Amino acid sequence: MNRTFIAIGSLCALLSVAIGAFGAHGLKGVLEPDMMANYQTGVQYQMMHSLGLIAVGLASGLLPASGHLRRAGWSMLAGIVLFSGSLYVLSLTGVRALGAITPFGGVAFLFGWLSLALAAWTSSGKGSR
Repeated sequence: MNRTFIAIGSLCALLSVAIGAFGAHGLKGVLEPDMMANYQTGVQYQMMHSLGLIAVGLASGLLPASGHLRRAGWSMLAGIVLFSGSLYVLSLTGVRALGAITPFGGVAFLFGWLSLALAAWTSSGKGSR
């Protein structure tokens, strides 16, 4: 499990840099300021949660495998797709109805962080508490 989430997190971080660079250089002056702000928010949250995925992978090397850790990783990935993805599409298309999807991604992020905390809290771990 640790290699899976480290790899997924690293790929999501790579995409975050590429998507951010595209926005900064290819969309500057094309998007309205509010849409550019939405786009940048998507990039920021994608990067933060890519690092969260890497943290889940590293934690799985320190903590025993658990459902909490798996839920943390998959929830963060779902959050990236739903939250950041909806902001990218909203920004590029202007279809504001897509904003209704964004909160589901936010909830997935919250659930991911809660699951990571529960994994640490409920684990006896391999080291000391």
